Amino acid sequence: MSKPRILVTCPPMLGLFAEFADDFAAHGLEGVPAKTSQVLSEDELIALLPGFDGWIIGDDPASRRVVTSAKEAGLKAAVKWGVGVDNVDFAAFKDLGLPVENTPGVFGGEVADVALTYTLGLARETYRIDREIREKNAWPKPSGISMTGRTVALVGFGDIGRQTAKRILACGSKVVVYDPFFKPAEGLDVETAQWPDRLDEADFLIFTCPLTPETRGMFNADLLGKLRPGVRVVNVARGPVIQETALLEGLKSGVVHSAALDVFEVEPLPADSPFRAFDQCIFGSHNGSNSADAVRRVSRIAIGKMAGFLGTA
Repeated sequence: MSKPRILVTCPPMLGLFAEFADDFAAHGLEGVPAKTSQVLSEDELIALLPGFDGWIIGDDPASRRVVTSAKEAGLKAAVKWGVGVDNVDFAAFKDLGLPVENTPGVFGGEVADVALTYTLGLARETYRIDREIREKNAWPKPSGISMTGRTVALVGFGDIGRQTAKRILACGSKVVVYDPFFKPAEGLDVETAQWPDRLDEADFLIFTCPLTPETRGMFNADLLGKLRPGVRVVNVARGPVIQETALLEGLKSGVVHSAALDVFEVEPLPADSPFRAFDQCIFGSHNGSNSADAVRRVSRIAIGKMAGFLGTA
């Protein structure tokens, strides 16, 4: 009997794919890597998924249209690699009788490390200094700001948010948390507020929340008048949490000093994006969770979940 075939479309897992051959084999599965560096389109997925029993999903559009077509072609189960699930139509999976799960609570430390790195980079402009030395043979000495005594507005207090708060507090900053489901965490002395109260106190605004109908567009044009002039913005959540036209307006006016964005409304960042004009900003490639250690850990969890669904565990 042939082994169930599992399509993998998650770029971080694909980057270390050869390491997981033994894991697939140990679970009685055959893993097959897709050719992708970010996401596949609905049409590409519909063409690719026939012949596969399982699908380990990255940030691809696992929409009702895609899932329906895949089910008709023999798909039996799926696992969303990682934490974010805004690209997965769970209702469609349920209606079609296909089991699906994500791998929750696995990247808090990794993404929080990046959030802290970006925050410190904006505070001291270290990324801009590096660029100007490399690209312009310059020797810049911008006056940054210290983290001690600063106020950080933190949106989201899940695993990533709590880990970020832990790191920010260690810098001597005050943390004000915005999360309708807030629960105190031992050892984390944070304050809470209702969005968007007290944003005029914040020197930094960090987004670590999931993308939901409530968080989509949280940062918008109406928010600009509530911000403390010169605020620095960090987004390690999802691109659509920020309306980019509003953030660009804030950067142009100076209300926003700078921004560090690991995620965007359109990814990869288009070559003609207006953000590229702001040298003080920091840009990432939706790569906050991608440490080799985390990729190995989460990929093996995903393979194990798939084996459980398909009865080969």
